[in-house]
This record gives sequence, C-alpha cells and structure tokens, in this order.
Amino acid sequence: MSVILVIEDDRKINQLLCSILQQGGMETRSAFDGMEGWEMAVKNEYSLILMDLMLPLKSGEEILRELRQIKDTPVIVLSAKNAISNRIELLRLGADDFINKPFDIDEVMLRIEAVLRRTEGTRTLLEYKDMKIQTDSKRVFIGDSEIVCTAMEYAILEIMLSNPHKIFSKRNLFESIVGEEYMSDENTMNVHMSNLRKKIAGITEKEYIQTVYGMGYRLSG
Repeated sequence: MSVILVIEDDRKINQLLCSILQQGGMETRSAFDGMEGWEMAVKNEYSLILMDLMLPLKSGEEILRELRQIKDTPVIVLSAKNAISNRIELLRLGADDFINKPFDIDEVMLRIEAVLRRTEGTRTLLEYKDMKIQTDSKRVFIGDSEIVCTAMEYAILEIMLSNPHKIFSKRNLFESIVGEEYMSDENTMNVHMSNLRKKIAGITEKEYIQTVYGMGYRLSG
C-alpha cells in the first residue's frame, strides 16, 4: 500500500487531502510545519510526499533542496506560486510534479497516481533507519557495513523494506517469496529470521525486525 506524507500547514486542507487519499486506498501521514515535515521525511520512508511551499519554520524549497541530497522520495509540490519560472526552479530542485493552488481534487489524485506508477517500480534504493538495500545489485548495508545475505534473507529484507508499515505472517512472507504453500509446522522462516537478526546484531545494537506475538514480523519502530 502506498504511504503518502502530506506537509501542509492549513489543517483543513491537510485533512481534506488525507481523507481523499485514504478513500483512494492509500495510507497517509500529516505534518503541519516545515520542520516537522522535514524530520518525518528524513526518518521514515514514504511512497510520495505531497507538500506546500509556504510553510512555517522551514520552506518547501528548503525541504526539497536538502531532501534531494540524501533521498529520492517522489515529491509533488502544491503552491499558489504558479509562474513558469517558479515551476522550472522547483523541477531543477528535484520536484516530480507541480500542482497549482487552488487545486482540483481529481487532478491531485491523477497526478499522484501518475507519479507512483512512474516511480514505485523503478526505485533501486530502499532505506530504513541506517539500513540501505540496493535492489539492482541486491546488496544490503547498515551504515558503511555490508550484510552478506543468502537469497532468502535478502528477499525477506527487500519485501519488508518495500512495505515498512506492514505486519507479515510467516505464511505471507514464505508464499510471497517462494511462491509455494507454507506448511504450518515448517520452521524455515524462524531459522531465516534468527540468522538475519544475528547478522544485524553483529553490526549494530539497533533492532530492525520485531516479532509481533501471534501475528508475525514487522520492521521495528
């Protein structure tokens, strides 16, 4: 499921956008000033960021400029600054699209869906906390240290980092990766998870994989 961060200081507009996005089957997170939005964008992974420019504490331009130095999260800008020069500058800073205010809700949804179609299948870097996965080369790093994974361990991490807010049952993980039916007495996933945790613990004290009793696994918050 796509997770959208909405950075908009007008609470009514923020809530309206979130409500429409949720009706469209997306999860949303809200920030109401530029500093809060910047911190959320840096610390968490989102499918897309929908952002106003005129924000308290930190402007949209500042967020975009600094974000592009460390992340490739797609960004759509909402702004009343509709001059061509402003649009060109935002695209140069790394915006993926630009929507004028006042906006039409249907247009916002269409633009978001278009950017997601263009970007979700092509991203080659997944990030969570200090962990980075290069999906093209299938390499996993925590900070500057590489984790040498088996094919199954890599597949577990890739699917979990691609869905950072989801809880995965053992069956769900196994069948998604292997494509075969998971037997209830199968101990395979326990072994893979145990090995992954040992490898991660050899590099950092931070926890990355959390067991949810009776449900399965998720990324640690």
